[in-house]
Amino acid sequence: MGGRVVHFEIPFDDGDRARRFYREAFGWQLQELPEMAYTLVTSGPSGQQGPAEPGFINGGMTARQNSGSGGPTVVIDVESIDAALDRVQELGGSTVVPKQPVGSMGFTAYVQDTEGNVIGLWETAARA
Repeated sequence: MGGRVVHFEIPFDDGDRARRFYREAFGWQLQELPEMAYTLVTSGPSGQQGPAEPGFINGGMTARQNSGSGGPTVVIDVESIDAALDRVQELGGSTVVPKQPVGSMGFTAYVQDTEGNVIGLWETAARA
């Protein structure tokens, strides 16, 4: 079932400064992925399948110029990004960043709602 907030993204201007801030302010565990120009954020106890207890989500950090938004973004799980992009258009929203693959994990896209907010979309890749 889609529609759940499953991830967040925080843009930065200075990656080292931002990582230091969030690590020291909130105790987040951060894993840099230089090949993707991305930092994974673990905001609580996690295992192989993500958060190990209810009540929180993990996220990521990226350079502001690589972000779909100038500010923090929530990411919503959808069954089909293509269908979600069509539905957003029908309801008066627009596509900010079209569907793109994220390695073999899945796909992402960014949309703008009718209020000007940018929201991320996530579709998990089908398992082979």
